[in-house]
Amino acid sequence: MASELLPATRRALLRRLALEQSGNRVPSLIAGLVRDGATIWVDSRGRVGDRRPDADTQYRIGSITKTFVAVLVMRLRDEGLLSLSDRFGDHVPGTAVDDRQVWQLLAHCSGLSSEPAGQWWERTEGDAPEDFLAGVDSAQLRPEPRHVFHYSNTAFGLLGQLVERLRGKDFTAVLREEILEPLGMRRTTDSPVAPYAPGLAVHPWADVLQPEPFADAAAMAPAGQLWSTVDDMLRWLRFLAGETGQVLHPDTLDEMRQPASVDDGAQWTRGAGLGLQLARHGGRALVGHGGSMPGFLANVLADPAESTGVVFLANTTSGVSGALATDLLDILAEHEPRIPPEWTPGGGVSAELLELTGLWYWGPVPHLLRVLPDGMLDLSAWQGPGRASRFRPDGEGDWIGLDGYHRGERLRVLRAEDGTTPYLDLNTFILTRRPYDPAAPVPGGTLTWE
Repeated sequence: MASELLPATRRALLRRLALEQSGNRVPSLIAGLVRDGATIWVDSRGRVGDRRPDADTQYRIGSITKTFVAVLVMRLRDEGLLSLSDRFGDHVPGTAVDDRQVWQLLAHCSGLSSEPAGQWWERTEGDAPEDFLAGVDSAQLRPEPRHVFHYSNTAFGLLGQLVERLRGKDFTAVLREEILEPLGMRRTTDSPVAPYAPGLAVHPWADVLQPEPFADAAAMAPAGQLWSTVDDMLRWLRFLAGETGQVLHPDTLDEMRQPASVDDGAQWTRGAGLGLQLARHGGRALVGHGGSMPGFLANVLADPAESTGVVFLANTTSGVSGALATDLLDILAEHEPRIPPEWTPGGGVSAELLELTGLWYWGPVPHLLRVLPDGMLDLSAWQGPGRASRFRPDGEGDWIGLDGYHRGERLRVLRAEDGTTPYLDLNTFILTRRPYDPAAPVPGGTLTWE
């Protein structure tokens, strides 16, 4: 491993893993942690055959597959081949969601049924695309308004068809070429490749195992087909935390991580971004996805702010507690809180940029503008709460908001008529170097301070 934990930390993590495997009678269970782009811990309990599972043992990851589908859709958007506001029927016509927008399918607020028509899809051979699409009829729509969260496996089967239509090739081929190979995830496949754990169910009242079936989901494969390993899932965690390589622009990933729908109402501890599950736990904003298929449970959760993440894989239909992933993150934070990197001076800031730093006034309210280490600007209230946003240069002299109230808005640096006094035009808001500076074009005139 690239980084070493203290023995007491490793023991505490192993104990939590062992309690889960023993107490919930899980045939095999493997978990891992990443921090700052490095794998810092992997351990396992139970057996796959006569061996402990290791970092190369495949498990089915179920709905974690959906996160890959979402990235492929966002790549299509970034290339200009679709807009998230496009009607789904503009690209894949002939279903009951022709009038739904692409983003609604990604965010589980399209009104579609949770499961596709026909038999229990997770345990039966899947339909060919034309049969699957024909089954997405009006009977598949639910009465909830579209802005309400309603998890839909069917939606991601449809999004897989969207990818295939626009790329002109099979979903798994697109996935391999655009994500798996660039990220070096060579042990993530659509069917099991040895060594792999068998799917198992544990009898609720006796220590007896029942093999679970594995079926090719065909057109529903984008909803939960993939198999993977802890090593590959740790790489995917680094992706979700921000290490996107050449696969996706970091701004697009950040867009996917923003809440689009909420699962638990006013509590807002669980929600959905664009193809990603979101959770709030202990002050952390977590992003990832769970996975469940007959014989398997899995979860990946990344904490982008702390550059940390956790994954677990298990071959059991039920039994792994929902708290395992967050408990492992809590143990790491308690025993070895992240130490921030040393501050070092930057590579220099231009005089023009330095001139912009310091206090600005939005009317009478002081705001502070700073240059960040990555060359972006940070605007925030000088004291107390206020509208805070980061801005990046647009390459033509202006700045574009990245987050907060001013996300996507344009910041322009201008000067008064005499050419000396600068002011900021932030989407019609005028910020000045002194409150209501009379030299700046503040609408409605300026005040005479008495």
